[in-house]
Amino acid sequence: MKKVMTPEKMAKLAKVALGEEEADLVVLNANLLDVYTGELLPGYFVAVCEDRIAYVGQDAKHTVGTKSKVIDAGGKTLIPGLIDGHTHIVNQHYTVSEFLRYVMRGGTTTVVTELSEIAFPLGLQGLLEFLDAIENQPIKLFATIPPLVACSPSQETVISVEQLCELLKRDTLLGLGESYWLAAVRGDKRLFELYAKTLASGKKLEGHSAGARDRKLAAYMAPGISSCHEPTTAEETLERLRQGVWVMVREGVVRRDLEAISKVKDLDLDLRYLALCTDGMSAGQLIEQGYMERLVQKAINLGFKPSTAIQMATINVAQHFSLDDCLGGIAPGKYADMVIIPDIRNIHAEYVISNGQVIAQDGELIVQPRKDTYSEFVTKSIHLPRELEAADFAILASGKEQQATVRVIEMVTDLVTREKHITVPVSNGTLQWDKEAGILKVAAIDRAHQPGKMFVGFIAGFGLKRGALAASDGWDTSDVVVVGADEVDMAQAVNRIKALQGGLVVCADGEILAELALPVGGHISQKTMEAIAQGQSHLRQAAQDLGCPFPNPFQAMKALASPAIPFLRICHEGLADIRKGKIVDFMVD
Repeated sequence: MKKVMTPEKMAKLAKVALGEEEADLVVLNANLLDVYTGELLPGYFVAVCEDRIAYVGQDAKHTVGTKSKVIDAGGKTLIPGLIDGHTHIVNQHYTVSEFLRYVMRGGTTTVVTELSEIAFPLGLQGLLEFLDAIENQPIKLFATIPPLVACSPSQETVISVEQLCELLKRDTLLGLGESYWLAAVRGDKRLFELYAKTLASGKKLEGHSAGARDRKLAAYMAPGISSCHEPTTAEETLERLRQGVWVMVREGVVRRDLEAISKVKDLDLDLRYLALCTDGMSAGQLIEQGYMERLVQKAINLGFKPSTAIQMATINVAQHFSLDDCLGGIAPGKYADMVIIPDIRNIHAEYVISNGQVIAQDGELIVQPRKDTYSEFVTKSIHLPRELEAADFAILASGKEQQATVRVIEMVTDLVTREKHITVPVSNGTLQWDKEAGILKVAAIDRAHQPGKMFVGFIAGFGLKRGALAASDGWDTSDVVVVGADEVDMAQAVNRIKALQGGLVVCADGEILAELALPVGGHISQKTMEAIAQGQSHLRQAAQDLGCPFPNPFQAMKALASPAIPFLRICHEGLADIRKGKIVDFMVD
C-alpha cells in the first residue's frame, strides 16, 4: 500500500542521508540503472531507512553503522523492483499467497490486479474479503474496481455505483478496471457515471479497446481512458501511443503479443508510454517461466534496449498510475524496492528487496507471504437449489412447427465467436440436435443471484465428440457454464461443481474424468501451485481427449459468458449480441 510519510519519517530519512543516523540497509558497489535518465551508473551505493531510500550516490559509507545490513553488489546491476500493471490474480485459480510464493522470488515488487471475477458472484462482501487478502503482504498489491460490464443486464447492478465509488477511497484501489469499449461507445449512462466519479477521485480509467479503430477508438478514449492492454500489433500500438494512451503489452496466458509489438522499437519513438503486463499467468507458466522477469528478458532478447525494457516494467507503469512519487525508480524518498541482477542483459534476481527488506535471494524466499483466509460466504458460493437432470437441458419448441431456425454460437477461435443460423427438427415438442454435424448444447446457470435460472442453447465448433465440460470460473458472470454432447453428462458435470462448491469438471459416459475444485468464490483453489498446475494439465488433456481442439479448452469456457470478446455470448437470460448490447431471441423469425 502507498503510505504518506509522517514528518518524523521525513526527518529520519534526511538524517540517514547526512550520516547523522545509520541506515538499516546499504547496497554497495552496484551498477545502478537510473530509469529516470536511462543511464547505467557504475560504482553506486544505496542507503535505506526502514522501507524508503535515503541516499543514492557514489559513497554511502557515512550511512553505515553497527546495525546496518550491508550487501556488496560486487559490480552487479541494481534495478528497481518490477511492476505488473495489469493482471488477474483470481482468474488463474491460485490464492494470493500461492501467487506471491512464485512472484516474489523473481524480482516483482508491485502488482495491480483486476477484481471483476470475484465481484460478479460475490458482490461487495467478496471484494472486501479479497482486498483484505492483498493487504500487508511482503510486496505491494493494488487493485482496480470492476466496472461490471456483463452480458446479463441484471448482473451489472450486483454492486451499486455508490458502493464502488466508496471503495475508490482506499489507497489500494488505483482506478476503474478495464471497461469494454462497445458498451462505452453505445453511451452506457451507468458506465459514464462511474467514469466521472473515478476521475473526480483522482484515480485512473483502465481500457479494453480490442478491435476499436479511428473514430470508435477516439470515442472510447475521449472520456478519459488512459491505458489499454489489447493491442496485438505494432500498428494498433502506435495508434494508441499517438493518442496519449499507455499501452501495456500483454504476455501471459490469454495472449502473447510482445514479439509482434516489438517492431515499434525500430521506429525511433519515445516509448515512455509503453509498458509490460501479464494479463494473468497460469500456474504452469509461473512454475516453469517465472513472472515479470521473464517479460523483461524476452523484451531484451527481442531487441529492446535493456534500459528501455526495464523502464517498461518499472517507471513507465508507476507514472501511468501516478505512483512515481514513491515507486518505479531508485531515488531518495522512494520505496526501497530493488533487485540485484548479474548484468543489465540478464534479468535473473539474485537479491530481491521490497520495502527495504530482503525477501528473496537466489530464487529462494526469505520472507513468506501472509496466508489469505475467507469466510464461509466466500467458500460456499454455489447456491444451485437442486441437482440437475438431463431433462433440464431439453430445449422446448415454441410452437407446433416440425422444425425451427435458431441462433447458434459458432466458435471462430478458442475466444472469438460469431452468430450462425441453423434449422433443426422438432420431435415431441423439443428441438433436436445433430452431434455428428458438430452441434453441441451449451447452458448458463446462475449460481448466485437468481440461483438455478438457466438458458440452454446450441454451440458449434467446440469439438466435443462425447461427454461434457463445466466451469464455475467464467469471466464477467456469476453463471456456471456447461458445454456437452450428452445431457446426462452435462447434468453430472454441473452437479459435481455444486458438490465441490466451485470447480472445473470433465466427464463422459457417467464418469468424472478430471476435476479441479475451486471453493473460494468458485474461482480459486486452496491447493498448492504445483497441484493446481497438474490439475489444469489433466483437465486440458481430458477435454482434448473428448475431441475439443483448443490448446486451453477451459479458457474458451471462461469467455463464453463474457462481453469482452465478440460477438455472440451466453448468459442465464439468453444469448447476448455484444455488438448490439442486448439479449437476442434464440429463435430466428
